[in-house]
Amino acid sequence: MTSSKAVTLRSETAVSLVDPDQTLKASKALLAHMKKASQEKAANAEKKDLLADPEDEGGMKELPIWLTLTTKRHITDSRNLKPSKIVLPNPLNTDSETTICLLTAEPQRAYKNLVASDEFPAELRKRVTRVIDIAKLKAKFKSYESQRKLFAEHDVFLGDTRIINRLPGVLGKTFYKTTAKRPIPVEIQARIPKSEGKRVKRTKDADTVNACTPVQLAGEIERAVGAALVNLSPTVNTAIRVGSAGWTAEQIAQNVDVVAKALVEKFVSGKWKNVKSIYIKGPETAALPVWLTDELWLDHKDIVADDSEEAKAIHAEKANIGKKRKSLEAEPEEVVEPVAKKAKKSKAAKPLPESDDSKLDKEIADRKAALKKQKKAAKKALEV
Repeated sequence: MTSSKAVTLRSETAVSLVDPDQTLKASKALLAHMKKASQEKAANAEKKDLLADPEDEGGMKELPIWLTLTTKRHITDSRNLKPSKIVLPNPLNTDSETTICLLTAEPQRAYKNLVASDEFPAELRKRVTRVIDIAKLKAKFKSYESQRKLFAEHDVFLGDTRIINRLPGVLGKTFYKTTAKRPIPVEIQARIPKSEGKRVKRTKDADTVNACTPVQLAGEIERAVGAALVNLSPTVNTAIRVGSAGWTAEQIAQNVDVVAKALVEKFVSGKWKNVKSIYIKGPETAALPVWLTDELWLDHKDIVADDSEEAKAIHAEKANIGKKRKSLEAEPEEVVEPVAKKAKKSKAAKPLPESDDSKLDKEIADRKAALKKQKKAAKKALEV
């Protein structure tokens, strides 16, 4: 550990933001490196892909660009299975062939009618290939095989915010073991009107479905599909997809600036004081820095001098990892003498009776005499 005297302590008023020029510079360098690596990989390949796009050597256009945020302390204390959204100036998914599955509250028919409405955009309607409510989801997709089939049939899953917290128990590890196709929360219930700047309390009506309009539903779907998804877990490293290698450096830089600002302001406790670094990278590239902090610690308490007692305790604790029964002060173990087991008391053996042959002979003779008498009596009885 370096000496604390060489560290410049942060001021409470210091504010650090991402420089757009640095972001654009890093984006250009990353795209140039990925393009060069893709060309070299295609040139050195033993077999050439005859179906590949000649303008896309090595399939580089589909490679994702990631923003990685490193914090000084864990960004959250618990794992959150519900992804959060950051709306981007350049949407991530604009492919017209992307299939969308909409998971809603009951009744299912009401939301199918919204998608089938004339007010709903026709191009987006082709992408929404299935609408399932929570009751049908529980009834039809209980087995692991049916869940895997549903997972493979669609590219994007959207979940009603009213049921989004119930979906992990219904869909299980098929959907939630990775972050690839976790249901994205969308607000598809009716908007609450405001009166004098305050929201009016919603009135419950059994005959009226609590659903938004077709135009509002289409807007929610488009924003959710094109947004950057934030999946938080108790760690200091968080990665968010912000673009693809087929984009321009300006598009990537715009998304990076928006995601970095929104991520720090909304999800990082302590804001910029808790941020250590921000990088952008590809799947197989080194991370290029966008922003680096000058202060490695969040609080004065995190700084420990080398010659302090706390530092010695930390070094002793690290050296003690993997060893058993070793105290931090390296005190010798007390030798405990084994306690001798008490021997079991053996019961005193009873003396065996002494044998007397004269008595035994007399008993045998008496038995023989008794048997003779019995035979004589039986013989006389037969003669009579």
